[in-house]
Amino acid sequence: QVQLVESGGGLVQAGGSLRLSCVVSGRTFSRYNMGWFRQAPGKEREFVATISWSGGYTSYADSVKGRFTISRDNIKNTVYLQMNSLKPEDTAVYYCNTDNRALYWGQGTQVTVSS
Repeated sequence: QVQLVESGGGLVQAGGSLRLSCVVSGRTFSRYNMGWFRQAPGKEREFVATISWSGGYTSYADSVKGRFTISRDNIKNTVYLQMNSLKPEDTAVYYCNTDNRALYWGQGTQVTVSS
């Protein structure tokens, strides 16, 4: 019933920026804690960032802290990930989900950072 649609990925030079969006269907979106996750080739999916349902609490993986910012717009049912100072090691497919990964995964959006 609930669907996740990620967008905004692309190819960017190291040091550049991208903003990812995740549109979540359903009228219960505002009650979910949400997060971003990523998976690089040959690696397991890993946590990137989370945000509380109210937007008042955020947390980040150490590898992205200070560079990425997660936010949400509950009226638009959308979660965002602003990514600055991108590094080649950020290259991965990025996914959104609840903080406890309760929903079916969407297709994700590819982020590729060149040296």
